[in-house]
Amino acid sequence: MPDTTCHMSISLDGFVAGPDQSRENPLGKRGFELHGWHTGDARANEADEIAVGWLMRPRGAYVMGRNMFGPIRGEWDDDWRGWWGAEPPYHAPVFVLTHYARKPIEMEGGTTFHFVTDGFDVAYARAREAAGDHGVDIAGGASTVRQALIAGVVDELTLDIAPVLLGTGERIFDGVESFRFEPVEVLHSPLATHIRYRRAS
Repeated sequence: MPDTTCHMSISLDGFVAGPDQSRENPLGKRGFELHGWHTGDARANEADEIAVGWLMRPRGAYVMGRNMFGPIRGEWDDDWRGWWGAEPPYHAPVFVLTHYARKPIEMEGGTTFHFVTDGFDVAYARAREAAGDHGVDIAGGASTVRQALIAGVVDELTLDIAPVLLGTGERIFDGVESFRFEPVEVLHSPLATHIRYRRAS
């Protein structure tokens, strides 16, 4: 069975986004500080380059939360087509969890956003079917990753732990009662410690 993966940048105190996420601050206040390892900081090194390879490896389908797709709340603003411009980086079907139905959006490069109103389990099942032999990635945000961890579907979890304390924001481990993963690879730079975990057998 193909792997289900998840790759998240996280602060030392457990936050994957800062508070007050908005169109102007999609990662919340100070959330961008977690991502210097792959956004052009001059201190990035070979370890960060390897971790970027982990992050960008092709997957057969993705599951993400509505907040990851955009800052719109309530009924959809039909002009909003995601944060990524005309050609998002996914190049595969993306299943977006939402309480508000919306027709699929086809983008350049092979990405189609499908909007799922029936919850995580249904979105994940659809992603598995669409992915075929190529695996699924849980793309975020915090709530969606929590649901995936609680459901026990994640085979490989990569955390890029930035030496940053945010103090508040969005956590991924709240409500997750156990961590059944073992580290299989650790890399580091001045910007992050990259830990690749596999589900314990």
